Amino acid sequence: MGLLSFIKEAGEKLFGGSAAHAAEPASADKDQTAGAAIKTYIETQNLGLTELAVVYAGATGIVTLSGKAPSQEASEKASLAAGNVANVTQVDNKLVAPAADPAQYHDVVRGDTLSAISKKYYGDANKYNKIFEANKPMLTHPDKIYPGQKLRIPK
Repeated sequence: MGLLSFIKEAGEKLFGGSAAHAAEPASADKDQTAGAAIKTYIETQNLGLTELAVVYAGATGIVTLSGKAPSQEASEKASLAAGNVANVTQVDNKLVAPAADPAQYHDVVRGDTLSAISKKYYGDANKYNKIFEANKPMLTHPDKIYPGQKLRIPK
């Protein structure tokens, strides 16, 4: 799937505030702990991934995913789950998945709503649920999006 960029300061707080700051000296133990936390977070999304391996490089904020995904959608959701974690700047998705057209992505900015995003991409604000469903289980409610979050926009 490739490399996706994310906003470092936005996202789920999976590990302590100082656990993965690039300004600190890199620590293999901290990187392994952070990688394990990201892997656990991805696995809780129940995407059907197998042989999942997650490597986190705290000095750069890059997460590398490998393993197998049952679909392109599951692979994309895994990237979003990993990338929408605080201190992650990029996700290098090396998951093997059946070929399919990739989705578009939208970076949430202040004032965005799923309805407004739906209007932008589909021309119809009432299709917001399509975006919500495409980002489950990372999204638990249509009103709970935040600036800096990256969302998957299905075709």
